[in-house]
Amino acid sequence: MFAVIKTGGKQYRVAESDLIEVAKLEGADGDAVSFGEVLMVSGDAGVSLGGPLVAGAQVAGEIVNHGRTRRIIVFKKRRRQNSKRSRGHRQDFTLVRITEILTDGKQPSKKADAEKKPARKPRAAKAAAPAAEAQA
Repeated sequence: MFAVIKTGGKQYRVAESDLIEVAKLEGADGDAVSFGEVLMVSGDAGVSLGGPLVAGAQVAGEIVNHGRTRRIIVFKKRRRQNSKRSRGHRQDFTLVRITEILTDGKQPSKKADAEKKPARKPRAAKAAAPAAEAQA
């Protein structure tokens, strides 16, 4: 089963457990995201094309991390003396793991929340524990 979604002005062909780089999304690592702009869904029941969107379809995912692409160099030179410009650019992106492709108005399951790693203990609690043992 796969779907074609639209996000950040671009279209992506996705299937379950795919990793895709999309334009930067709001949220922290491990947060669940959903893409409501589904243009096409293909599965066991056949292909559903949207006009422009497939009604009741949704793609759920989980934010893996945020990053920046490698630097590109933009260099412009014209035929005049000292007429040149050099700039660089790095695009922000979000890496998303697709968890589910939903149709018929179904809602995402809480599976993504169950797979989250347990929260780490604060450093202050770790540091205070050896100090308390030393005083005893």
